Amino acid sequence: MTENQNLLAEQRRALILDEVRRRGGVRVNELTRRLNVSDMTVRRDLDALARQGVVEKVHGGAVPVVEASAHEPGFEAKSALELSAKEDIARTAAAMAVPGSAVALSGGTTTYALARHLLDVPDLTVVTNSVRVADVFHAARQPGGDNTGAATVVLTGGVRTPSDSLVGPVADQAIGSLHFDLLFLGVHGISVEAGLSTPNLAEAETNRRLVDSARRVVVVADHTKWGTVGLSSFAALDRVDVLVTDSGLSDAAREEMAEHLPGFVVAGEPADPADS
Repeated sequence: MTENQNLLAEQRRALILDEVRRRGGVRVNELTRRLNVSDMTVRRDLDALARQGVVEKVHGGAVPVVEASAHEPGFEAKSALELSAKEDIARTAAAMAVPGSAVALSGGTTTYALARHLLDVPDLTVVTNSVRVADVFHAARQPGGDNTGAATVVLTGGVRTPSDSLVGPVADQAIGSLHFDLLFLGVHGISVEAGLSTPNLAEAETNRRLVDSARRVVVVADHTKWGTVGLSSFAALDRVDVLVTDSGLSDAAREEMAEHLPGFVVAGEPADPADS
């Protein structure tokens, strides 16, 4: 059998992970036929996903890892997941930022991807509690060069989480005194019952402050976040103006979103005019 060279390893692993989560488990021989790759390639992919902590290998295949509601994956582990989806979401969400406005970005790997696209939006004032997001804007500045139109970046203080976000009383006080035109918010989980949630109690309070300080809230979350519930809820779905997600979202999830969210946009698909 000739291996399918058209899929990059990260794309192939994303497909495998989606299949594991959707079906509750997969067998190696099923994946070799579906992906048109060798048994060894599939086993390497499963090894990589197991190291990231998102699947558990069993004899002949893999099953999903059921995470505790208080489990918080690190930034590096999350950054390897759903890369193409996050890039689509970031590109779509960046178009919502208006030049010269004040925007806030929470922590997370999707907001990190978004930050790179916001570099093209002139004269932003960016407030973030993400060390990684702040680094994106800092690295883009030209030492001694012309930085006309470059973003002004405010990084809150606070205690660093495994996701490289700064949280706690220092961050809360800084955010609570500010007012944003637009908040781009990454989430651990989103569901009808729990709303927006996170496994980190301190981060939940910081996220509440972000939501309360924003005129408009845009949640950026790939399809795997729908139905996930973290330890602490910090906002109901009616606090979200728009959810930007990706085309991996199931039809059932889309129906739920349409019923319970004020607006949502699927990156790469035409947006509902009401969401504009």
